Amino acid sequence: MTLKGKLIDDQTRCEHYHSHQDIIAIKFKCCDTYYPCFECHQETTAHQTQVWNKNEFNTLAILCGNCKQEISIKEYLLSNHQCPNCKAKFNPKCNNHYHLYFEV
Repeated sequence: MTLKGKLIDDQTRCEHYHSHQDIIAIKFKCCDTYYPCFECHQETTAHQTQVWNKNEFNTLAILCGNCKQEISIKEYLLSNHQCPNCKAKFNPKCNNHYHLYFEV
């Protein structure tokens, strides 16, 4: 698994989002690569992003920075902002950006 971006620690926090709960990375459909956020992707690639379609929500495309478990988009969206594996809390404000990653 490839993780790129402007990372500041080993729990997937980046220069843009680095609160205690900013511990996920998202696999971008366009390049099959994990980035901590949309801004990291935009600043380090030269291609357009693609949004995951609803019929692709079973794809493993979310990485928990705490336990390093990959989870599906569906599991993430239904997770109530915590990792289904290790129960680490995810930032609930991430849902403000879902439209950048997922068909909503």
